[in-house]
Amino acid sequence: MEGLKSRVRWLMILMVMIRVLHVECRQPVLHRVGGGRFTWAPNIDFTEWSNQENFYVGDWLYFGFDKHIYNVLEVNKTSYDNCIDKDFIYNVTRGGRDVFNLTEANTYFFLSGRGYCFEGMKVAVQVREIPPEPLLLNHGFQSYVYIHAILLAMLATACACIILF
Repeated sequence: MEGLKSRVRWLMILMVMIRVLHVECRQPVLHRVGGGRFTWAPNIDFTEWSNQENFYVGDWLYFGFDKHIYNVLEVNKTSYDNCIDKDFIYNVTRGGRDVFNLTEANTYFFLSGRGYCFEGMKVAVQVREIPPEPLLLNHGFQSYVYIHAILLAMLATACACIILF
């Protein structure tokens, strides 16, 4: 009976250690372009909206619009700057409630063709790598490795104690 109590005690200590040092991954965020449900439309300041958001790899953009009037095209910077809707990279348009996955750290450029780009229907989205979560010692990558090495050593010690005692 005493051995069982000791194992339970070590298991509880192990669970607390894991919880204290646990680094959670950031969940992807769905960004509604323009800030609302159907805000891919003329006369919205998409530059201001984009500047207020933080975009990270893995996040999603949601474009809500009337597909019979507008579209969403991923384009290069030159096409974005000049509102050129030919030779686009990707046509995001599917049904008017469309999503686009931000898969890499890069600046993505989107516009609406059919002349609506000239009415302001374009947005540039700067995507960054996911920053590491704050750690006990926040001194960059070395501290990240150090904390995880400590966690691994503590986990191995606790497992050994549970098995041996």
